[in-house]
Amino acid sequence: MKNLNYGVIGNCRSGALISETGSIDWCCLPDFDSPSVFARLLDNEKGGFFSFVVDDKYKISQKYIYRTNVLCTEFRSVEGTFEVIDFMPRYKIAEDDYFAPSEIYRYIKLISGTPTFNVKYYPKFNYAREEVSNVTEENYIRTYSRLNPTNCMYLYSSLNFSDILNSKDILLTQNQFILLSYNQKLIEIDIDRVYLEFQRTKVYWLNWTNRSKKFKKYTEEILRSLLVLKIMSSHSTGAVLAALTTSIPETIGEARNWDYRFCWLRDASMSIDTLLKMGHRSSAKHFLIYLKGILKSKSDTFQIMYGIRGERELTEITLPHLAGYENSKPVRIGNAAFSQRQNDVFGYLLNVIYRYYTNFPGTLDEIEDMWEIVRNICRTISTHWEKPDKGIWEIRNEEKHFVFSKVMSWVAMDRAAEIAGLLNKKYYAETWRGIANDIKEDVLKKGWKEDQQTFTQTYCNSELDASLLLMAEYGFISADDIKYQKTVIAVKNALFFNGLVYRYKNPDDFGKPTSSFTICTFWLIQALFRIGMKEDAKNIFENLLGFGNHLGLFSEDIEFSSKRLLGNFPQAYSHLALINTAAMFSEEIVPPKFIKP
Repeated sequence: MKNLNYGVIGNCRSGALISETGSIDWCCLPDFDSPSVFARLLDNEKGGFFSFVVDDKYKISQKYIYRTNVLCTEFRSVEGTFEVIDFMPRYKIAEDDYFAPSEIYRYIKLISGTPTFNVKYYPKFNYAREEVSNVTEENYIRTYSRLNPTNCMYLYSSLNFSDILNSKDILLTQNQFILLSYNQKLIEIDIDRVYLEFQRTKVYWLNWTNRSKKFKKYTEEILRSLLVLKIMSSHSTGAVLAALTTSIPETIGEARNWDYRFCWLRDASMSIDTLLKMGHRSSAKHFLIYLKGILKSKSDTFQIMYGIRGERELTEITLPHLAGYENSKPVRIGNAAFSQRQNDVFGYLLNVIYRYYTNFPGTLDEIEDMWEIVRNICRTISTHWEKPDKGIWEIRNEEKHFVFSKVMSWVAMDRAAEIAGLLNKKYYAETWRGIANDIKEDVLKKGWKEDQQTFTQTYCNSELDASLLLMAEYGFISADDIKYQKTVIAVKNALFFNGLVYRYKNPDDFGKPTSSFTICTFWLIQALFRIGMKEDAKNIFENLLGFGNHLGLFSEDIEFSSKRLLGNFPQAYSHLALINTAAMFSEEIVPPKFIKP
C-alpha cells in the first residue's frame, strides 16, 4: 500500500514533492500551475522522475532542516554516508523584493566514507505528453521537448554529465551538486555558489519562522504547518493555493480526483486569517492586493476560485494517457467548479477584510478600494442568500439550501455591518445588520429540526454535516447555546468513526463518501473544546497528529481503516486547521515588550 510519504520544497513560485527515498516525483515549472516536468506521482511508468539510487545496504531517512523548508535525505551504509539537501532558493534582496527563481538545488553532502550512488534523471514535459532529448553543452545539459524544442530546461552539475545521463555508478569523495533550472544561468554555478544559495535560503526560512508566534506546546507542529502555508502563497500575486498537486484521489479507484493548484477564496481566506493570527501580516496584505486585482471593475462578479494570476476561466480537461495515482482515473487539469455558486465563500472573505480594517488599514485610496469590494460582496449576498447553492463541498449537480451557506452569508453581512460602523457609514451598517438578522432568523427557523434536536445539512433534509461544527467559531451562535451543543454531539454520533470524521454520509454526485476529510476531524476537536469536552478533544487531537506522514505533513483526506493519506497534498485546509486547533491547547509564549520576536 502506497502512502503520501513525501517531503515538500518550494519558494512561493513553484514547488516539488520528494519521496522519502529522495526522488522528485512531482514538479511543475516554472510556476505552481505550469505543466509538470516530473509526474511519476500520477503514473509510475510514464510520468518522469529525478532520483538518487543506492543499493540495499543503505538505510535512507529524511527530515527537514530545523524550522525551514529545506529537505535533507540521508543515505547511510558501512561504505559511507551522504546527504541530499533539496531546496528552491528564496531570500530577500531588497525591501519587498525577493529572489525566487524557478529552480531546484540538490546539494550532495559527503558525511563519511566513500558512498556510491547513481542518478536517474528522466523528465517528461507537459504532463508526460512530450518526450524529451538531452544535449550536453559546455557547462550544462539542455533538456528540450522533441515536440517543441524551445520548451527546455537546464541541468548544471559538478558531476560528470555522462555519468548522470547514463545512470552510471558515482563514487562520492567530496561535496557535489546538481542544479535544475528552468532558465539558463547567467552566472557561474559551482559548489561555492550552491553553498551560498543553501545558506541564504536556510536563513530566510529561519527568520520567517522566528517571526511566528510561539507556544508552550505543539510549537514545532504549528511551525511546520505555517511553513507549508507559506510555500503555497504566490510571492508575485498574493494568491494562496489549495494544494500543490492535481488528481490524487479522495478514495483509491474512484473518480473524486481534482486539480487543486488554484486559489479558492474560501481556502485562501482561511489560510490568510490563520497566518494573520500567527503574526504574518504581510501575507494577509499580499492576499488583499490579489483580491483587489481580480475585481477589475465595480460590476465584476465573484467566482469561488481563480487562477494564480486572477484567471477566471479554469477549463477542466482529462489526461487519459496517465494511469492516475494508483490507477485512479481520470487525471484532471483545470477545475470546472470555478463556475459554481457557493454562498458560504463570502463569509470567510469578509471576515478577512474585517481583519484588514481593524489591523492594518492602508492609505485612504486603499481603504476606499477595499470599501468598494465590501459593497460589491454585499450586493451579491443581498440577491443570493435566499437562493440554493452548491455548498461548501462543491456538489456538482444539484443546488440546495445548505444551512452552512446561510450561516456564512450571515457572517458576511455581520462583518460588513461592523466595517460600515468603523467607517461611520450608518446607513450601510443598519441596512446590512437588518439583512444579517433576516438570515439568522431564517436559519433558526428552517435549519433547526425540533424532532431531531439538531441543525441539519440543508433546510429540506435530516442529514448531518461536519460544517455545522463551525457555527460557533464565526459567532453565529454561542458555544453555550444548547442548540449548538446538541448539534455538536449529534454530528459526533453520526459522523465520527474510527478516530476520524466524515464530511457527511448521504450520497452525492459520486455515491457515498468513504474517506475522512481531514479538516473535519479538526473541526470536531475545536467544537468539543468549545462546549467544554476538552479532554475528549485533546485525545482525538493527539491521535490525529499521529496520522500525518513521516514529516508531519497532511493531505486532504485520510482512509478510515488504514489511516493512509489520500487527496491532494499538502493541503492548506488541513494545515491551517492543525494550527488553529493546536493553538487552542497551548498558551502563547509572549516575549518581553522590549525584545523583538
